[in-house]
Amino acid sequence: MNFIETLFSYKQFTENLQQEINTLRLETIVESLKDWSEFDNLEGVKSWFIKQQNECPMTIENIPLMECKNWSYNEERGILEHDSKEFFYLQGIRVINSKNREVVQGWEQPILTQVGFNGGILGLIRKKINSIPYYLVHAKAEPGNPDIVQISPTMQATFSNLKQAHQGEKPKFANFFQNPQNYDAKILFNQWMSEDGGRLHLKRNKGMIIEIQEDLLKEELPISFKWLSLYQIKELIKINSWVSPHIRSIISHL
Repeated sequence: MNFIETLFSYKQFTENLQQEINTLRLETIVESLKDWSEFDNLEGVKSWFIKQQNECPMTIENIPLMECKNWSYNEERGILEHDSKEFFYLQGIRVINSKNREVVQGWEQPILTQVGFNGGILGLIRKKINSIPYYLVHAKAEPGNPDIVQISPTMQATFSNLKQAHQGEKPKFANFFQNPQNYDAKILFNQWMSEDGGRLHLKRNKGMIIEIQEDLLKEELPISFKWLSLYQIKELIKINSWVSPHIRSIISHL
């Protein structure tokens, strides 16, 4: 059976059990059964990603903290911050009354604080092509990634990046998430999600999944972007550090 026939079969099965399951949940159950992709198979996707890693020109060099350009120490506040006052800053915190932790007497540590505490948008675009759902992922390079490039959401950007505080380009596909109504997009998930509280202070990100019409984004995409099936994403999660924690968090809603 093809995807639509299998979906219809599952829908009939749940109706016979008198169980009400929404369409999105039924679709994701069927999506996870096998690789329905009519584009690349899983091996082809792996080859694409390995090529993105091997051909990534980004190199990382460790330097002394105070040599970071456009970053300076604010003596009045006791923080290391960006000259634009955007992005994040490095501050210190003192923890007390930590009897339920490993260090019962408390501790002090540096911690990263996002300006405004709201980090950014972690957005995933979903589209049905020939009735089969696909997700637009990005092989994105970040300086702290174990292998530099990871499979990430369609857009992974801080609000400072969206405001172009870095003086660079606006993230690709940003308008789809900032103005989904302009594309007649259906919002499947839109929720604030917490971050790692051991190193990030009070930070949260907005996770989004939007579904767009099939006639959108039909043009050739940049080579670092690819339409994957949900089955392929879940299989790639099994490979060490290939899939970013952000995309894992977002698809946990499905």
